[in-house]
Amino acid sequence: MVDPRYTTRPPKVEIPEDDGAWFAEKRFGYGAGWPIRWQGWALLASHLAVVGGAALLDRSARGVGLVIILTATLAFAWIAARHTRGGWKWRWGSKG
Repeated sequence: MVDPRYTTRPPKVEIPEDDGAWFAEKRFGYGAGWPIRWQGWALLASHLAVVGGAALLDRSARGVGLVIILTATLAFAWIAARHTRGGWKWRWGSKG
C-alpha cells in the first residue's frame, strides 16, 4: 500500500456549499484571498479604479487624493471582511 503522504495526487478538497461569499479565505495569514464571484471582482476593479484615479490628481490636490485613497481602502476592507468565506482570521495553512 502506498503511503498517501508521498503521492503526487493533490489532496481531496471538500467544496463547501454556496455560502454567497465574494472572496475565498486565505490559506496563510490574515484577510481575504482572491475574489471567487463577480461581485468580488467588481469590488476589486472599482477599488483599483478609484485608487488609480486619485493617484492621477495633480500636486495641488494630493491631500484630497490621499483622503480618497484611505477612504476607498477602508471601505474595500470592510466590505471584503463581511463577504469573505469563513471571515477574516489568522490562518496557518490547510488542516489536511
